Amino acid sequence: MKILILSCSTGGGHNSCGKYMKSEFNANNIECDFVDYFHILDDKLSKKIENLYLKAVSGNGKIFRDVYKLGEVYNKVNLKSPVYELNKLARHKVAEFITENHYDVVICPHLFPAMAITALKKDHFDIKLINVATDYTNIPFWNETNPDYFVIPHESLKQEFIDKGIDEKVLLPIGIPVSTSFLEKKSNLLLKKDKPNILVTSGSMGFGNLTEIVRELLIQLDAYVIVICGNNKKLQESLSAIQNPHLIVNGFVDNMSDYIKECDVVLTKPGGLTSTEVAILNKPMIHIMPIPGVENYNANFFAKNHLSLVSHTIEEVVENTKKILEDQNLCAEMIESQKRVIHKTAAKDLVTFVKEKIYFS
Repeated sequence: MKILILSCSTGGGHNSCGKYMKSEFNANNIECDFVDYFHILDDKLSKKIENLYLKAVSGNGKIFRDVYKLGEVYNKVNLKSPVYELNKLARHKVAEFITENHYDVVICPHLFPAMAITALKKDHFDIKLINVATDYTNIPFWNETNPDYFVIPHESLKQEFIDKGIDEKVLLPIGIPVSTSFLEKKSNLLLKKDKPNILVTSGSMGFGNLTEIVRELLIQLDAYVIVICGNNKKLQESLSAIQNPHLIVNGFVDNMSDYIKECDVVLTKPGGLTSTEVAILNKPMIHIMPIPGVENYNANFFAKNHLSLVSHTIEEVVENTKKILEDQNLCAEMIESQKRVIHKTAAKDLVTFVKEKIYFS
């Protein structure tokens, strides 16, 4: 059996989830490749799409919010979306790639390639498709795909997916896959421990008004503030200009689990994958300034299940951080909820499922 994981760069979570799955399959001696869907179509396309996404979520995220709402309208009126029709055009190149490389299963942690594979399946192309939702909601247009199986983050979300047109028989509520290696990796960081360590991360792209948030945290709290800026060079430069010995600024890092494990509280955008990473490592978490649309749903799921505190203003960020650092009972309750609600072994469980239901079937 040979597996292809197809993702694309609209936010880092889809790709990170795909790479976690690749790592888990490879660790279990199953041949598995991770490929950017847009690279199959056009090598320059991936960067163009990423730039469009960055523009959509910049500022207060109004463009992204409006596009997301439009997607929800399409779902309600049951019209075939232009998103599907565009990805349908890609099916022949994708079929050629799959055939040349002899893949048996395609796993899609992103909607776009899942649509292309769905169009292929309608042409009677013989391939197994597994969708993986990387957010704690059913985003618009998933109902236009036709997977053999669909991995979703939690049992409590099943009805939402069913109500929006997903066949209950294909749903696998095993959680968002994060590799075993992420959990087991031992930290090599040597952070100072004479004050609390606050980790601030905005995801791989580096969104949000983090400079002002960081300034206020440094003014109002006696703590170290460690910021992960992702690929946002402008943000990194802005923060590096702040003269404060309690501030540590990093760009993109490949050892995020080390920082999460070593810090006392994590402030993050409510992306599905990042939130899952923090929760499976059992750290008190504050969600900051959700991008309108899917991040609101993620934040609501975590808040409703007592997995995080949600902050919509800089004042709320500071107050909630103080609350976490001062209230050990609140921290303990949050961590217990994380242990109960978030599945730590989703990647391992997916490998087991594929081996039993597809490989040996």
